[in-house]
Amino acid sequence: MVMEVKWCGFDFGQCIQNPGGLRNPLVFGDIYKELGKPELIPDKIRKYRILKEKYGSYGRIKEGHRDEIHSFVLDDDPRAVELFFEKEQEYLALAEGVVDALEYLRAESIELQLVSEMKKTLGPVGTDFISAFLRRTGLVNYIKQMITPQGKVNLEDNSLDTRYKGSSKKNGTLYDILARELEEKGIKPHEAVMVGDKPETDIDPAHDRGFKTIQYTGYIDVGKSKADAVLASFHELKTLLRKKR
Repeated sequence: MVMEVKWCGFDFGQCIQNPGGLRNPLVFGDIYKELGKPELIPDKIRKYRILKEKYGSYGRIKEGHRDEIHSFVLDDDPRAVELFFEKEQEYLALAEGVVDALEYLRAESIELQLVSEMKKTLGPVGTDFISAFLRRTGLVNYIKQMITPQGKVNLEDNSLDTRYKGSSKKNGTLYDILARELEEKGIKPHEAVMVGDKPETDIDPAHDRGFKTIQYTGYIDVGKSKADAVLASFHELKTLLRKKR
């Protein structure tokens, strides 16, 4: 099956960003060794696990509760917070085939955006964890805008479109706004595709609003969804998508 589309949106965590290399003991070990306080490492790892038990996964902590990492785990120590931002970036990698896929989609003139459930932005717009990752890995050369419940961020000039502020992927309000914005450009929902790993935020709400959907299982397969297609490697996008003329 080949989908003809004009727009493609990607989820971030466990999708285009592969956290497989991220090991929390290594991150906190690096931080507190550099701070000269290695004796604090076990306690910091313990506190981070407490947050995981509270929110269900490390991904949910990072998307919606990064402020609690700073306050509860790092004790609001400015240098520890700075090092956490630096060290976790060092251990994160791109998903297999994602650059190859983005090259192809750009050549097809398919519009690309990132669609994330980032609920809180710590610091100025464009300095957040996701923006930093996109810049460090060079993905900003392909993806220029990031849609989040904080607003739509233009990664070229850090301007913020507040139409999306307060919306949610899970309850579908973000996709409602996105559908209206795309229609203003002459793109109907069935001419757009959303790629992500989580049925409850990336796939089902978008599918219910008429978007085409692709479930990515290359990092983790979280179960059945309403997805139109499933892929395990981003290399497969080149056979699944082409530009609608």
